[in-house]
Amino acid sequence: MPGPSPGGSPEREAGTGRRPREPGRGRRVRFHLPHTAIALPSVHEEERPFYRRLEALAAPGPGGFGPLFTADGWSDLTEDRLLRKRVVRDGQGGPRPGPGQEVSVKVLGALEDGGLVERDPRLTFVPGHGDVVQALELGVPTMQPGEVSFFLAAFPYGYGRSGREPDVPPEAPLLFEVTLLEVRDDPDKQTLPPATRLRLGSQRRERGNFHFTRGDFAAALRSYRLALRALDGPVAAPPGPEEEEELREQRVKCFNNCAAAELKLQRPDEALAACEAALSISPDNGRALLRRGQLLAQQGRDAEATAVLRRALELDPANKVIHAELSQLVKRRSPAALVAPQEPHHDPMPTPSPGCVCAPVDRGLAVGAGGRPRPPWPRQPG
Repeated sequence: MPGPSPGGSPEREAGTGRRPREPGRGRRVRFHLPHTAIALPSVHEEERPFYRRLEALAAPGPGGFGPLFTADGWSDLTEDRLLRKRVVRDGQGGPRPGPGQEVSVKVLGALEDGGLVERDPRLTFVPGHGDVVQALELGVPTMQPGEVSFFLAAFPYGYGRSGREPDVPPEAPLLFEVTLLEVRDDPDKQTLPPATRLRLGSQRRERGNFHFTRGDFAAALRSYRLALRALDGPVAAPPGPEEEEELREQRVKCFNNCAAAELKLQRPDEALAACEAALSISPDNGRALLRRGQLLAQQGRDAEATAVLRRALELDPANKVIHAELSQLVKRRSPAALVAPQEPHHDPMPTPSPGCVCAPVDRGLAVGAGGRPRPPWPRQPG
């Protein structure tokens, strides 16, 4: 059965289907203001001051956020004036975040219609790692601890032309209210509890998946590598059995996703190395075995490919993709195949497993890069 075509979407964790949009739900930000006064929703009490400030800031009218991009009282963070800042409350005078430092912020965000699409009481990330939208990547480093500021972002600094399903429309401007809570040194170099390492790794892998689904495979690869760096950092105490298993599974997912991104970037040797890294951790990982077999066959290493694919078939005897791969190898090695030209063969892709991005490997040709131009900021990946 054919699987996803090249550029297929990364998988989410099992059981994390989309939820209907509700006030205060979700971990991303999207914004639209109404043409009438914003009614305060029956949500958390701490959101009421945000809506009052939002209503006072954006007067009702047909322009939505548009007039704010030329209004006084804002500072421009970019030359195109599509990302602007307005200080709501000054900070405590401490140093601004520096390169490589980790920040924790409180974020509230709304669309032009007042719909709350971001509500995170403590969002933690490292500016420059691509874990959040460009509005936050560029805006938070201008803040001092304790500061509260608005960031007005046109779509290039939010979720791009495509928006973010299901709650951010295409080309939607966003308005964030951000409070800088804490600034810390580079977490990758710190001694952290295993649970924190797992959180960082999962967050970065998810960001990579987001980039992958947008066709920005270089950004996806960078996020997957950052996830591996977080997972491999020093821990404060030996992980328990469950944490050790989760760390191992996360590493395997990251290496498999690295292989998928490398294939999209037309780098089969690097993809093969990522597969072998995954198999060094989990020798019987079916996804890594299948992709390694495909890559070996692509390189003409048929005997090695056959051995790898037969092992994959032992683990998953009903897998039609593996049967098809082995059948192609048998035909290619038969006497008739040595004299008869072969039609180009395009391998079907197996359904990606939860948490992994899959990319097919064509016999004789590396997968094309493809994809749309990179949107600004934050994933959704596997």
